[in-house]
Order: sequence, then C-alpha cells, then structure tokens
Amino acid sequence: MDFKIAVLPGDGIGPEISRQGVDVMSAICEKFGHNVEYKYAICGADGIDKVGDPFPEETYETCLWADAVLFSAVGDPKFDNNPNAKVRPEQGLLAMRKKLGLFANIRPVETFQCLIHKSPLRAELVEGADFICIRELTGGMYFGEKYEDNDRAYDTNAYTRPEIERILRVAYDYALRRRKHLTVVDKANVLASSRLWRKVAQEMAPEYPDVITDFMYVDNAAMRMIQEPRFFDVMVTENTFGDILTDEGSVISGSMGLLPSASTGEKTPVFEPIHGSWPQAKGLNIANPLAQILSVAMLFEYFNLTEEGALIRKAVNASLDANVRTPEIQVEGGAKYGTDAVGAWIVDYIKNA
Repeated sequence: MDFKIAVLPGDGIGPEISRQGVDVMSAICEKFGHNVEYKYAICGADGIDKVGDPFPEETYETCLWADAVLFSAVGDPKFDNNPNAKVRPEQGLLAMRKKLGLFANIRPVETFQCLIHKSPLRAELVEGADFICIRELTGGMYFGEKYEDNDRAYDTNAYTRPEIERILRVAYDYALRRRKHLTVVDKANVLASSRLWRKVAQEMAPEYPDVITDFMYVDNAAMRMIQEPRFFDVMVTENTFGDILTDEGSVISGSMGLLPSASTGEKTPVFEPIHGSWPQAKGLNIANPLAQILSVAMLFEYFNLTEEGALIRKAVNASLDANVRTPEIQVEGGAKYGTDAVGAWIVDYIKNA
C-alpha cells in the first residue's frame, strides 16, 4: 500500500515524540512492503510564531493531500498565561477538527499488566480495565455561539439530531465489534441538549438489538470510572463531557504518555497521543513516546492493516517488559532511557521481528 502522511509535530515535546512515530511507521512500511511519503506542516504556537496562524491554509492543504495525519501536540505557556491573547495554539486544533470534519474522537483506555502499580487506583480495580471513550468533537460549547465582556460571558452548547445520530452510529459500530455494551453519558436531568441526546439514543437503540444500551449522568460516570472502570465497554458523549472524561480515563493506566487516539469523520483522519505539549520537558529527551507510537498502530488498523498494528503493539509491550521506559514509568533502579532511546529500541524490535 502507498501512504501519504501529513506530519504535524506542533509544540513542546511534539517534535521529539513525532520523530519516534515517523521512525516506527517507516520501519513497519519497510518490513511489510508499503511505500510512505511524508509532508511536514506547522500548527499551534509554532504556526503563530511563524505565520500568525495556528492552523495555516498551507497546513490544511497538506492534511487534505494526505491519507492520514500524524499529529503530536499544541500549546505554549506564553499563551496560557495571557488571558488577552486573541490567537491561541488550541484554536489551531479546533480549526483542524472543524475543517476536516473530525466529528468522532476515539480514545482507548487500557491497562498494561506490568504498569498496574503505576495507576493511582488499587490494582484490583484497574486490572483488566479496557474500554473506549467516543467523544463528539465538532459540536457543543467548543463551537457554539460565544460572548464575553468584563461582566458577562456565555458559551452555547448546541447540538442537532444529525450530529448526535452520526456519533452514536460510530459508537454502536465499535460496541458491535467489542463486548456489545454501550453507555451513553449525558446530563439529561438538567440540560436540554442532553435530553435531545438521550431521546435520539433511545430511538436508535432498537436498531442495535445485540448491544446493551444504558444511560448515565456525567457526574455518575466520572465516579463509576474510578470505582469500577471494568464496567465500561464503549462510552459515548458530547464534546465538553468527553474532553473531561477522557482525560480522567487516561490516568487509569498510570501515565498519560501511554494512550493514543484517533479522530475520524468527513475527510482525512488524524492520529495523535492524548497528552499535551508538556513544554516544561521540551528538549530534555524525557517525554514518553509510546502514545505517539501507539497512535501509529491505530493508523494502520484504521486501514485494516491489523498485522502491522499488532506488531507495533507487541513491540511496545516488549519494551515495557524489558524495562526500556522513560523516567515517569521506569521501575526503581531501572536504567535511564530517553525519548530517542525508547523509540530506537522499538524500531530495532520491529526490524528484527
């Protein structure tokens, strides 16, 4: 297969982990006989600094050219600490989602047996946890009508039936391929937008008789994820709730540096780690590249290249078992490995497999 890949390293640790993702993808393509062509593009604070735009038109055109986007992270403290900034790195991320029609964000949450002790939850709670959060990505408060002055501000949480239907179909498709259990998360006891979500989901549920559909208020879901994470199989929710719940879910594994994600929809799909740009670690060669590398596995699996994805996952698990780990997940007394060393070890594993 021939691949055209847009690479958006972004800000902070983005360029460092991006290199590892590209190296792993190149190794897999070489091993399985695929051709791959990369084009690099700017975004986030890097885009603002260079051209005044966090998602320039040229970057958008590069994304349209590509079969898939390998994205890393955006964000910079100089914007976070300036409430008067009119242009922010995160606006580039929202623009990418909107322009590419990326309405479905898929975030797997799973634990690694050798890292159970790193989870903030007790081992008996998290062992075997394996679920997917599906977040609607282009609607809700992040994209609704906004207003702000010195005394008043609002964000509008607007959704339409077609927006809800299409994300629910994605969620049901995943549930059918997994353990056939879908949890719809809302706040229907308070919010009108949530009542529409629940109504649409109740109407659609009979179309999927093999799937158990249940409903849960977002506050209850947040508690249940901590108390009983194994309860969930596939969870689907709106944009704001999804943003919060997926970050909560990410720490169950013991490190945000372990979990990848995919954003899919109308145009080019995007594959990225769920963590942020961690600007404090920029250039220190300590960032965990595994989430970026696992996002490459999700990329291959998206194109039904399951053997390629499986080899990446096998290589990642082997690196963890061999204690080839960045500092935040290394065992006490273990050897020190940087971002580059972990990536290189996994590439060598793939080449020699």
